[in-house]
Amino acid sequence: MELSVRDVARLLHVSEETVFRWARDHELPAHRANGEYRFNRVELQEWATSEGRPVSPELFAPRGLVRLLPSLRSAIERGGVYHDIPGDKRESVLDAVTRVAGVPATIPQYQLYELLMSREALASTGIGDGIAIPHPRDPLVMRVDDPVILLCFLAREIDFGALDATPVRVLFVTLAPSIHTHLQMLSRISHALHDERFRTLVRSRATAAELIADAGRLDDGLASQDGATAAPR
Repeated sequence: MELSVRDVARLLHVSEETVFRWARDHELPAHRANGEYRFNRVELQEWATSEGRPVSPELFAPRGLVRLLPSLRSAIERGGVYHDIPGDKRESVLDAVTRVAGVPATIPQYQLYELLMSREALASTGIGDGIAIPHPRDPLVMRVDDPVILLCFLAREIDFGALDATPVRVLFVTLAPSIHTHLQMLSRISHALHDERFRTLVRSRATAAELIADAGRLDDGLASQDGATAAPR
């Protein structure tokens, strides 16, 4: 458990008193160690994403090095954009997802399905407004060289058990080569979904070209704020 109350307060832009209250009231995933609250970085990022609280990607790189963070555009290009994914329940939808062309050849379909379902058994990856971010959790690391996002539009709305009870219609299936990269990609996705233009494209089930181009706009915007050019990774 590598994060302290002070760390979490800084990451979430809230007071330490707020973090203490959330931890005490079990609103925020926390663990007690030697009488102090400690926090797991993966659990924190997943909680922030599910709660709609943006965690800036800049927090994962020193000032001036945001250009070295993984590119959202490149991750979607690797994985692909898919429309009308079949399935009438969560299990059949995730099974269909494992069969799309963008799943890396290094990952067996049956293994990916089991890992995705195992993660859903822990807690729904539905983050609200009809969007879910399925990903493996144990193990989190996949046999991929670079992060992959499979952006999938479902043929029908599916109950994912999301907190807002809204059926899911869009999946951002995320595969990462390391825990650190996984967190970075969650931050990239969270940042994108707080951008109205990108979110409108997602809601309208836009074309792959439109979505990839707008992801590039977001990459460039983050990099320009940092005085750099987005990395093509």
